[in-house]
Amino acid sequence: MSETTKDETLTGTILPVETPPKRRLTALLAGDLRALPVLLALALLVIFFATQSDVFLSSRNLSNLLVQTVVTGVLALGIVFVLLLGEIDLSVASISGLCAVLMAKLAVESGLSPWIAVPLPILLGAAIGALTGFWSTRFLVPTFVITLGLGLVLNGIQLAVLPTSGNIALLGTGIEAIAGTYVSGVWSYLVLLVAIVAFVGLKWSDHARRAAHDLPSSLSKTVITPGAIFVVVCTLLVVILNFNQGIPVPVIIFAALLGLGTYVLSSTRFGVHVYATGGNKEAARRAGINTRNVTMLCFALAGGLAALAGVIAASRILGVSVSSGGGIGGGALLLNSIAAAVIGGVSLFGGRGRASAALLGALIIGVVSNGLNLMGVSSDVQLIVTGLLLVGAVTIDRTVERLSGPGQ
Repeated sequence: MSETTKDETLTGTILPVETPPKRRLTALLAGDLRALPVLLALALLVIFFATQSDVFLSSRNLSNLLVQTVVTGVLALGIVFVLLLGEIDLSVASISGLCAVLMAKLAVESGLSPWIAVPLPILLGAAIGALTGFWSTRFLVPTFVITLGLGLVLNGIQLAVLPTSGNIALLGTGIEAIAGTYVSGVWSYLVLLVAIVAFVGLKWSDHARRAAHDLPSSLSKTVITPGAIFVVVCTLLVVILNFNQGIPVPVIIFAALLGLGTYVLSSTRFGVHVYATGGNKEAARRAGINTRNVTMLCFALAGGLAALAGVIAASRILGVSVSSGGGIGGGALLLNSIAAAVIGGVSLFGGRGRASAALLGALIIGVVSNGLNLMGVSSDVQLIVTGLLLVGAVTIDRTVERLSGPGQ
């Protein structure tokens, strides 16, 4: 049945106007159902790789897959904030590598506790990001140029501060516990309960906010249905992970960051300013929004999250080297983090997307990489598949936006 709207004629008579089914579907795909194509693609990929490898759905492999996904996901979460502004940050992988190396030097060479050696590089990453935002808004230099050059500068510093051996081992510093610790048994279900309460609380807050502003919102569609799906999926996942060693701590860190990012973008004034700045920067500025501060804060978030991703990656491989942060230019790590945000549904042109895109996109890339590895497919084919996924995602996004028409 077609949806109807009202149209007022010259005589003042209000007549119902039917919305074509095709237009209505594309409008939903551009709005509330934006994540649906990504979820369908993820489900198809999981089914395909499960039929190709008996190991793919094993508890141990799923645990490894999730930990591998965390580094890309944390980087992509920072990229989401930058892309929502309609900007780009090509230095996040380099920030990740340099901050990981500095963290290792503080812990190994200076003997500092992980409680000091870890936060300091993260603050440095946030400061580097804020400097990018300041430079861009103060001197009106495109962020593509600034971050491209900044990435090379940071790569050079990373090589300069590394010892002549080219690597630093982290075994015995305590930092390896970040990626090597699991929460199992009763504690894992307590973490699950906290996650469920937080998710339902976010959904309820969104529903209440829309209702308070007389915006259309359904309790069943906004809170009950997604809440029920979240409970079923996460409970099943925790049960599977408990067959191995439990929930990896990096997964809990990423989930907490994802929830915080979702809250910031959907329920705070800063989130509204981010979308307004990305939708139309000049209009946002005329409306009284300090677009310079918004830009600096978004780049600072991207820098801080990039540094945290570098710490988690270093903890997972028990050291840092010249290849930390993807190596010179960021390599596949940079491409994967940007691709994850875009594949997850964030527009390259700003103003559209959600924090959950970082999770969905990182899972798509992680599943493809993990599944092809199990099938014995070489890394060059993996890059080709990831590239095709990126082009396909952007093509679908632009097609849906064009068909949904203006105002969607």
